Amino acid sequence: MTNACEIELKFLCAPEDLGAVLAAAPAGDDESRELISVYFDTPDLALQKAGASLRVRESKGARVQTLKRGDGLSREEHETPIVGDIPDPDLGPLRELLPHGQAATLKPAFNVRVTRRQRLIRYGDAEIELALDQGEVRGGRDASPISEVELELMSGDPKALFDLARELSTAAPLYLSFDGKAARGQALVAGSPLQARRREKVALAPAASVADAFQAAGRNALGQIAANAVVLREAPQVEAVHQLRVAARRLRSALATFSDVVRDKDFERVKRELRWLSKAGDEARNLDVFAADVLEPAARLDPPPAGLAALTEAVEAARARARRDVVEAVSSQRFRMLLIDATAWVETGDWLKASDAVHGPAKAFAADVLARRRRKLRKCGRGLRHAAPETRHAARIEAKKLRYATDGFASLFREKRVDRFTKRLKALQEALGELNDIATAEPLIAHLQLPPDAAFAAGELVGLRAGRADALVDRAAKALDKLNHAEPFWAAR
Repeated sequence: MTNACEIELKFLCAPEDLGAVLAAAPAGDDESRELISVYFDTPDLALQKAGASLRVRESKGARVQTLKRGDGLSREEHETPIVGDIPDPDLGPLRELLPHGQAATLKPAFNVRVTRRQRLIRYGDAEIELALDQGEVRGGRDASPISEVELELMSGDPKALFDLARELSTAAPLYLSFDGKAARGQALVAGSPLQARRREKVALAPAASVADAFQAAGRNALGQIAANAVVLREAPQVEAVHQLRVAARRLRSALATFSDVVRDKDFERVKRELRWLSKAGDEARNLDVFAADVLEPAARLDPPPAGLAALTEAVEAARARARRDVVEAVSSQRFRMLLIDATAWVETGDWLKASDAVHGPAKAFAADVLARRRRKLRKCGRGLRHAAPETRHAARIEAKKLRYATDGFASLFREKRVDRFTKRLKALQEALGELNDIATAEPLIAHLQLPPDAAFAAGELVGLRAGRADALVDRAAKALDKLNHAEPFWAAR
């Protein structure tokens, strides 16, 4: 049995572009074969919940059992030949993942059939296997097409994978994907193959280093960005726009949180590109919020405001244009290179060798960062009831940064203490967020250049909503006071 770390990049590619990728790749030995893989899990999805996948693959009459777990550039892989179509529960870490006889409940979950064209190539000092897969994943009566390019490092520097990816991306649109075939099958079986991706919890080991914590946050956010971009390209959804922006902001916040230890020659470039991505969705998100929070309640009034129909028509047209702009952004070469470059930097950047601090304990680093973030929020929030809108906006940004940092480090601390603190922080964020929505509504409407009847309705509705500002300021001030008196979970013994 082989136990190894698989170092691999996976890209989504249109079927008609696979040939261009192969033609652009360096020369090497080619092979083509049919692969049939059956993936297994328990009825309660124990492997999926543990971040693992188990398959039995058939190729040329032979069967191989493979268990993978982990995320990022390098994943743990346990592979061995077997006889028969059923996994051997005694192989690899299955006994650890499925104790107390759970392995006996393993059953087929879905299957994957692909035609694989692969080439072993030399690229500089590295040896890389290029694989082009075309086929489908099938669960029950449902199926989803597969068209992917994989680059697996056989030997050499992992940076070579990213260099080759950049080169191949000039031949065809390649979209970096963080979801393997197992994730595709799991989503298909769950009935949600294309759904906006929300933040997943960052899980850190107790002995995690600062580098481990930053990479975990980076992988988590980049995976969320890539997944929501797929939804926007294939079936645009309001929630996907929102979650794309959330993911980009989370990664920007991680850069700020870890800036003292990860700042290197590429830091500002990655930061700049993430800011571009965040701004690409600003107008679409602001219009979506206006439609949900202003237009929908207004439509339920009896009678509705005069001019509401014209206003709704204008806003819907603007939303459609703004969403097209977001789709264009996540379909662009700039976006594709952002994913490759940001991932390369998170996984292999010079920051990893810049100082000894990145190898220090994440928990001590987290305690220091969280304390500093809280002090900044307290400073911005002084006199919140009588503060100018700009000051409240600054407090909202600091609250958001503290929230993202809390989420990123939460697994290092006691869950109940973290939850109590987060609940108070969330209450502050919600009040400040509503105030920000009120503040952005007027310039948003002015930008639309509405006809007179629509402009009249907009003014009436924005004015009504602005009347809630005083109550929201009071709510925010009370929430901040409660947060200021909350026990800092990072300081508790």
